[in-house]
Amino acid sequence: MLSRVEHRHRRLDFWPVAAGNVGNLLEWYDFVVFAFLAPVIGARFFPSADALSGLINAFGVFAVGYLMRPIGGILFGHLGDRLGRKGALQLSMVVMAIPTAIMAALPTHAEAGVLAPILLVALRLAQGLSVGGEYAGSMCYLVEAAPPGRRALFGSLSILGIAGGLVLAAGVVSLIGSILPAEQMYAWGWRLPFLGGLVIGGVGWWMRRGLAETPAFLEVVEAGRTARAPIVVVLREHWRRLVEVGGMVILVAVGFYAVFAWMPTYLRQIVRPPVAHAGLINMASIVVLILAIPVAGWMSDRVGYRPVLLAANLAYAAAAVPLFHVIDTGGIVAVTGAVFGLAIIHAFSNGPIPAALSELLPTEVRYTGIALGTNVAFAIFGGTAPLVATWLIKATGDLAAPAWYLVAVALVSACVTFAATRPGARAGTPSAPP
Repeated sequence: MLSRVEHRHRRLDFWPVAAGNVGNLLEWYDFVVFAFLAPVIGARFFPSADALSGLINAFGVFAVGYLMRPIGGILFGHLGDRLGRKGALQLSMVVMAIPTAIMAALPTHAEAGVLAPILLVALRLAQGLSVGGEYAGSMCYLVEAAPPGRRALFGSLSILGIAGGLVLAAGVVSLIGSILPAEQMYAWGWRLPFLGGLVIGGVGWWMRRGLAETPAFLEVVEAGRTARAPIVVVLREHWRRLVEVGGMVILVAVGFYAVFAWMPTYLRQIVRPPVAHAGLINMASIVVLILAIPVAGWMSDRVGYRPVLLAANLAYAAAAVPLFHVIDTGGIVAVTGAVFGLAIIHAFSNGPIPAALSELLPTEVRYTGIALGTNVAFAIFGGTAPLVATWLIKATGDLAAPAWYLVAVALVSACVTFAATRPGARAGTPSAPP
């Protein structure tokens, strides 16, 4: 007869796995649509004679959301490690959808004065709390749900959800911007993408209601190994691996927001003359990312995640500056090729990450450890990447200055990946396979 865990494993079919990934897509739409609307938000909430200063203020609010990610990671990590991955992922959808919908009704600076940006920051903090649990939770769920020999491939699907959210957000913003005149877009059209957050959250919650719990977590429950205080266990027994988690994802954090979320603003607002069809180029580059990520996961299952990650990190360091120079000076074909090149490199630096991080921590504290490590890195480096990139250009006058920032973080991630402890290599820190 089948054990309870084996029976549950058989029931973990394609639909629940797809539902977990689609829910991730819908949640990240809510979060990154803010970045695509940054020029409008800067003008409506931070009026200034200097457009670049207003843009910096808007990206500053974008970064504020990341201050709550570590707190969200601890909260949802506790729920995920104590009560299960399914419930934590379901709750994260609700916490994201409500603030996003409220953003659609916010008064602007002209209507409410300083209260408008204060309310905007408060809602952004609530969004950050939700995303703090989503990213790690989807990684844990899909890696733990994977059959043997397919963990990197399945884990990479969580990145597809994020990339898909970017495509959806970019597509909605571009569609509304193409339909409405610029005056109407700035007056009220910017509210429409946020209004969709309530519908999106409801769909994501409904899809995740049918998720099955992962066999790995059920084994922990049945063995009575759930941690009473996962954050305490992580900080006391696994703090070195927590540092390794953060160091390995620094490049993912900076690259994701510099190459995808910030790139349309860079092409439209900063490069002179502005690059035509910047939104289409960005969406196409995300499609390239989506196509390349499963290839990176598949390759990692065959040759190991370390060789793939190290090669991608070093490629980032070598190619970032030349590709940014092409973007700054080239025609539309050259710019498109350069952005596609960055997307492919990013796919191989990102695709193996879920499996790599999952191997560093045991199942009973995996959600908390990954959530805390990744969210601290994203809070410090990811959420601030558009702000830092824009500031570097203003401070240096060099349009390629953000590329040097990418070079620096790529080298850091390469060093940490090379030095990261293999599972079970350090006494006192066991790591159960997903």
